[in-house]
Amino acid sequence: MRPADVTHEEMASPKLVYQTDYSKGHPELYDFAGREVKAKKIVAVLTDYLGSEALQDKTALDVGCSSGIITHHLSRSLGRTCGVDIDAQAIAFANRQFGSEKLRYETSDGLVLAFADCSFDIVVCSQVYEHVPDADRLMSEIHRVLRPGGICYFSAGNRMSLIEPHYRLPFLSIVPKSVAHAYLRLLKRGDHYYETHRTLWGLRRLTRRFRVVDYTLKVLRQPARFCMQDVIREGSLLHRLMPIAVRPLYWAIPNYVWLLVK
Repeated sequence: MRPADVTHEEMASPKLVYQTDYSKGHPELYDFAGREVKAKKIVAVLTDYLGSEALQDKTALDVGCSSGIITHHLSRSLGRTCGVDIDAQAIAFANRQFGSEKLRYETSDGLVLAFADCSFDIVVCSQVYEHVPDADRLMSEIHRVLRPGGICYFSAGNRMSLIEPHYRLPFLSIVPKSVAHAYLRLLKRGDHYYETHRTLWGLRRLTRRFRVVDYTLKVLRQPARFCMQDVIREGSLLHRLMPIAVRPLYWAIPNYVWLLVK
């Protein structure tokens, strides 16, 4: 069910600019091996917090699931699972490949989720908030569909990253939007920079309705345990320096991993 205060007129507002076919320009979303690695990271954090046996009975929603590959891998450790995305082409692929009685996919706007209040034990929101036109409404919807005590796995990019993660261009997320649009056009990488990243302080405001359990430092210090060896190799010089450098530079970490508890 849609929240009563969101009208069809608001959904059609020209102020809300959606990326409805994001998967077309991002073939990595169909990379089975790469997406499985990302799924393992999510499962590792959820397992550490809840325990593997507890996970098996949890209902879960993957918001912004795209091709559904990550959702498919998550469903092996969870109970009834649903993936939603506004990208109809990606959802069609997901249903062809993975749809089952336990796992389903729906084309849905994350800002007006078509689920009743308190429908899910777990919501996964991984690298999604920056893609939607209204991140505050997205988090409000996630809060609404979570059951009391439910958790949201929230992986969030930092605006202060020197290299923007989607286009791999320096300072793209930091400069003003008008400059970012021109930056992409100049390099012939696109006409419009849709993504809107937030700083650490902006992310804290965004998630203020939840109790935050911060896993960021834990996964960086134990990369093998949390399947993060592709990001930081355990035993490397960078890994050994992590305890010294990471706390004063926490505001500049490129990506945060938080569990948001309702």
